[in-house]
Amino acid sequence: MKRGFALIVAAAMVLGIVAGFFANENLAPDQIKQLASGLSIITDLFLRLIRMIIAPLVFSTLVAGIAHMEGAAQIGRVGLKTLVWFIGASILSLGMGLVLVHVFQPGSGLNLAPPEGSLGTIATASFSLKEFLTHLVPASIVQAMASNEILQIVVFSLFIGTAISAIPGKAPAVTALVEQIAAIMLKVTGYVMLLTPFAVFAALCSTVATQGIGVLLVYARFVGGFYVALLALWAVLLLAAAVILKGHIKPLLGAIREPVLLAFSTASSEAAYPKLLEGLERIGLPRKIVSFVLPLGYSFNLDGSMMYCTFATLFIAQIYGIQLSIAQQLTLLLLLMVTSKGMAGVPRASLVVIYAALPLFHLPETGLLYVLAVDHLLDMGRSGTNIVGNSVATVAVTRWEKQLS
Repeated sequence: MKRGFALIVAAAMVLGIVAGFFANENLAPDQIKQLASGLSIITDLFLRLIRMIIAPLVFSTLVAGIAHMEGAAQIGRVGLKTLVWFIGASILSLGMGLVLVHVFQPGSGLNLAPPEGSLGTIATASFSLKEFLTHLVPASIVQAMASNEILQIVVFSLFIGTAISAIPGKAPAVTALVEQIAAIMLKVTGYVMLLTPFAVFAALCSTVATQGIGVLLVYARFVGGFYVALLALWAVLLLAAAVILKGHIKPLLGAIREPVLLAFSTASSEAAYPKLLEGLERIGLPRKIVSFVLPLGYSFNLDGSMMYCTFATLFIAQIYGIQLSIAQQLTLLLLLMVTSKGMAGVPRASLVVIYAALPLFHLPETGLLYVLAVDHLLDMGRSGTNIVGNSVATVAVTRWEKQLS
């Protein structure tokens, strides 16, 4: 089903390019403008649907995720070491994405004009220290959710998750309710994502019709630059594994080869989980560590997805010619660090995380459509990278526990 849907998205992409090229070559400028205006109805509806799910999705998944992380930490030494590694890997992935998107500049040269108006503007904060710090705390969580103030929702969720974990018995009724809300929102997100082919067709057709076929060169730079960035991340992760394994990395490469290929071909890290579990145990890693680190990693250590979040967000800034200050970029890293943990298990989670971050940094929400057009192609690479990252994490924790044979 997932592969069939990917083919539908790819077909929509091709049809959008062909239709846009035909329109660009054969229609008058006024007709092209009318066509783009009509197609914007589809893209606007799609973006509104994503906006609709952000607040309850962030709240429910983040609270549930904190509860799971707290439970893992309580099992002791292994849990703490695992989380320390995950935090370090997250900083590495996000930071490399930020640096390399500046090196490659995949979005430069397009110089799109920011759209007039927006889909109901999400309130944004000033980046003076006082304004930013006071803006973090919601005066009303209802108001924060109504206006999709993502940072305020995150702060409130952190308090709620921590309070639940501190209550004797961990408030099982509330925890169960939050997990049920999260499950419902995941299902709703899946429904919304079924509209992806229509949004991809409309976005590409409109873009090629108005900008010309040359816009595809920007996509080529974006996709190519991101895959080079992923290869750089692979090199760092595998170098770390080689150091941990004292150069004996060949068995690990053999164990993860098939899971990586499976994740890449299906654009799903989860599809490769059974093979990865089996492969790591086969090369001698203890089952008790593998079976603990991998599930936690699938929620909190998605290295490829985190790199994608910074890379894609700055790509959107570049196509509109918007410069973010150093303070804004560091704030972006912090925001993505937190929200990417809360989005574990969400279909096309990276898109939701990116979309939630855009308004805070004054980036046009419609920029997501330029990422959406090639998202599946990039999802293949980041899914394979997630497998590599979690495999290296498992090896690292095993070494820390002095259980490597």
